[in-house]
Amino acid sequence: MCPAKTLTALGDGGDPVLLRRIRVQGNCVEDGSTGVTADGAGRASGRAGPACPCAGTMLLGGRLLHAYGLSQVDELNRFRGCGMTLTFFSIGFSALTLVWLAFG
Repeated sequence: MCPAKTLTALGDGGDPVLLRRIRVQGNCVEDGSTGVTADGAGRASGRAGPACPCAGTMLLGGRLLHAYGLSQVDELNRFRGCGMTLTFFSIGFSALTLVWLAFG
């Protein structure tokens, strides 16, 4: 379901399927952008080595699991939880790597 199919110009138009999809997309943008920014900073340093691919893989896997769990009608909390854990671990790992590169 997309806004064009529901003839909705703004918002969800009261459509629960569209509301869920808006929620999934917004949630991905919130956490994904932080992880991608941290990954980009590590790559820009040129010294991160294998840390960037590891963090990027964790971020991608976490976002996919979380989106799948959140997009289901009866939210699958185990997928959501695993996805958020991987996402936060990825962001934390990237942050620690950046601190290590800055001061190490």
